[in-house]
Amino acid sequence: MMEFGAHLPLMDFGGHPYTVAHLSRYARRAADLGFTTLSANDHMVFAVPWLDGLVALSSVIADSGAMRLATTVALPVVRGPVPLAKAMAAIDRLSGGRVVVGVGPGSASRDHEVVGLAFDERWKRLEEAVHALRALWSSDPDPFIGRFYSTEGVDLMPKPAQRDGPPIWLGSWGSEAGLRRTARIADGWLASAYNTTPTRFGSAWTDLQVMLSDQGRDPGAFPNALATMWFHITDDAGEADAVFRHRLVPTVHRSEQELRERLPVGPAGAFADKLIEFRDAGVQQVLIWPVTDEERQLELFREHVWPAVVGA
Repeated sequence: MMEFGAHLPLMDFGGHPYTVAHLSRYARRAADLGFTTLSANDHMVFAVPWLDGLVALSSVIADSGAMRLATTVALPVVRGPVPLAKAMAAIDRLSGGRVVVGVGPGSASRDHEVVGLAFDERWKRLEEAVHALRALWSSDPDPFIGRFYSTEGVDLMPKPAQRDGPPIWLGSWGSEAGLRRTARIADGWLASAYNTTPTRFGSAWTDLQVMLSDQGRDPGAFPNALATMWFHITDDAGEADAVFRHRLVPTVHRSEQELRERLPVGPAGAFADKLIEFRDAGVQQVLIWPVTDEERQLELFREHVWPAVVGA
């Protein structure tokens, strides 16, 4: 059965108040409505203002109920594996062991530039960073020593609540290299809603299951999720057009046509149909992100979309 999670509203599509009260109300409403995961993305700099994801996630621990707390994705290459391991260990500890750490190399060259890193090294660094995170959280005394990172002599305390640390999921848009990396070193796969389709996801998921088997891993025990599904539910075509043209297109670096094809902005029925296609392609969890009027949009999703997908 497909699960649903909610992204924290971190980026400004217009009129973001940037307050703890705003995030807390959103987290409590998501928990009350039955969402299973609360997630936060990560950017240093972006086209529009963007709250720091790790700080925002930590600020709503007390309001998040029993939801998992996930990063979708965090940037260990940009932040550095030691600072990221330290922050996520604290969030895991303070939340009672509810953290899933989704990581990726970062798709924005500017994020790397501002911290003095070469963008073309991001994938090599990411692989090492994942091994470094595991070593930093582990009770095993053997350090990780690589070309870019070393945990030798580093003992981060306190450790996470979860023994040997939170599960690490890898963000990949579905390339063969990305899927092979996911099969080798990750505990789960995060796909990107605005960079895939049900057909492309289904094909990639089939390929990943073969790769997992080749690695001696059980494909049936390997989870996936579809992240960053921006949405707006409305029966008003003019309102939907305004959301696309004035909020999404200036913010998300994709063409209007592509965004219209991939993001559910419009009637609830069309949203449900899209999710059913993804469900049938093998998606296990979808992390939705309301573009505006966030709490009301979560309520509309719960009332009109969720039952159609889970019951279909």
